[in-house]
Amino acid sequence: MYKKLIACLNSLKEKTSFQPEAALVLGSGLGDYADEIQIEQTTDYTEIGGFPISTVKGHKGRFVFGYVSKTPVVIMQGRVHYYEGYKMSDVVLPIRLMGMMGAKKILLTNAAGGANASYKPGDFMMITDHITTGIPSPLIGPNIDELGTRFPDMSEVYSRRLQDITRKCAKECNIELKEGVYVQFSGPNYETPAEVRLAQIWGGDAVGMSTACEAMAAHHMGLEVCGISCITNMASGISKVQLNHKEVQETADRVAKSFKELVTKVITSM
Repeated sequence: MYKKLIACLNSLKEKTSFQPEAALVLGSGLGDYADEIQIEQTTDYTEIGGFPISTVKGHKGRFVFGYVSKTPVVIMQGRVHYYEGYKMSDVVLPIRLMGMMGAKKILLTNAAGGANASYKPGDFMMITDHITTGIPSPLIGPNIDELGTRFPDMSEVYSRRLQDITRKCAKECNIELKEGVYVQFSGPNYETPAEVRLAQIWGGDAVGMSTACEAMAAHHMGLEVCGISCITNMASGISKVQLNHKEVQETADRVAKSFKELVTKVITSM
C-alpha cells in the first residue's frame, strides 16, 4: 500500500507543484464549493494511476488545488465510499495522499441522518467523536510505519483546538451548531430502525456511510482533524417517512449557503 501511495504521489507531482496547508473533503450539498474558490489547478482522479474512482452520481471525482481566502488547500470534490466495493485501504488512500502532499489539517464534511431525536433536518453537527464498529478499520493489515505507529491512540481523533475554532466560527456566522458522536455504517442501504436504536444506545447522534474511517487514517498519520455533518434527514425509525437520496440532496441544497459560509470560516481560521 505504501508503494501504491508513493506511485500516486509521484503521479500527482508530475501534474502540480502546489503545496496545500489544509485539506477539505466535500460531502453532499457542498459539491460545487470547490468551484467557488480561487482555483489554481484541478486533477481528475482518472489521471492518477491506481487511484480509486468515485462512482457516486453527482460526485465530480477530482482534486481541486487553490486558495480559500489566503489559505492554500487541496479539496476532494467527490469522495470514495466503502460501499462502492473498494477495500478500506483504498477508501482512505486519498486522505493519506493529501497528507503526504503537505496538508497538516483536514476538514471532513458529510450529509448524515439524525439519530438524536432533538435534531432536525438542516442542522449542523460538529463531530466530537465517532464509532466505527460497523465497518473495518482502515488500519487493518501491515502497518505503514512511514505514516504512523502500529497502535495509534484514538482518544482525540477530532482536534480539540479545531473544535474550539469551529464553535467560534459558527457563532460568528450566527449558525446554531450541534455537537455529537458520528456512527459510520457500511451502506449503501440506509440503516434499519433497530440499527439506529443500537447507535443511540452506543451514544451516537448521527449516522452515515463515510468520514469516520477517513478521520482515523488522517489521525494515524498526524493530521489535525475536524468534522462537520449536515443533518439532511432523520434516521430510520425516527423519521415517519421512507428514506431516499432525493430528500438528502434537497435538504443539503437548502442549507448549502450556510454550510459554505461555515466551511470557509473554519478553513481560514485553522
